[in-house]
Amino acid sequence: MKPAPTDATFSITPAPSGQATPLVFASPHSGTLYPEDMGAAEGLSQASLRSAEDAAVDRLLAASGAAGAVLIAGRIGRAYVDLNRAPDDLDPVLIVDCPDGPPPGLKTLAGYGVVPRLAGDGTPLYGRSLTLEEARGRIARVHAPYHAALAEQMQAAREGRGRAVLIDWHSMPARATGPNGPDVVLGDRYGTSCAVGLTRRLRALFEALGWRVALNRPYAGGYATQSWGRPDEGFEAVQIELNRRLYWDETANAPSVGWGRCQSGLNRVIAALGEDFAA
Repeated sequence: MKPAPTDATFSITPAPSGQATPLVFASPHSGTLYPEDMGAAEGLSQASLRSAEDAAVDRLLAASGAAGAVLIAGRIGRAYVDLNRAPDDLDPVLIVDCPDGPPPGLKTLAGYGVVPRLAGDGTPLYGRSLTLEEARGRIARVHAPYHAALAEQMQAAREGRGRAVLIDWHSMPARATGPNGPDVVLGDRYGTSCAVGLTRRLRALFEALGWRVALNRPYAGGYATQSWGRPDEGFEAVQIELNRRLYWDETANAPSVGWGRCQSGLNRVIAALGEDFAA
């Protein structure tokens, strides 16, 4: 099923009529579009610009509709604005007139706020400072519409099915965990963002594929998981990080020989989740 027409900054692929479950899948970092007003550093390579993208994760989720899950995917590249950061997560090193407020978090100070200062590979994205007007303009045009759409889908799922379950899909570079690190990291905010049974079920499904699974380290769940992980209110959220070595050639920036096997495995996981939540 093709994505439904929406705002140019994201797409929504609905579940088939009459087959919707409480599942809402999101891929905030799979966008590949970079608006002309970004004004990135002269000479910045495409490889560096795109190094923080969750390469093709939205394509790996092609089975979402058949499992009764709606899929919302960002279309704007993460280097322009990060959809998994709070809208006030502003970097005072990058933004020349950044307002006073609470001290920025460690990720923001490291260069990875809502408007990143550094590329995923650590390369500076700009040869200049940004103004607060520029930063807030990006947030208003890209971040706010995406999260409004995500909220609409979560609220509709809870109203229609009594609960809403966000699966926030991401990928991690192979270097993030080393050659012997996990294939999958499940982030449930240390057991607070979803029912413990969901985390256990996901772990069992991935381990049945022969994949190594870690919990919350080094990724416990970002802004979306924190925002929607409210089980007492009928909203649950879990973040899934897929190791790119499973499916992506990071040097060529293209699918690797493992793509088909990885997608087949994910199709099995997604189908099983669909069956669980259709009951």
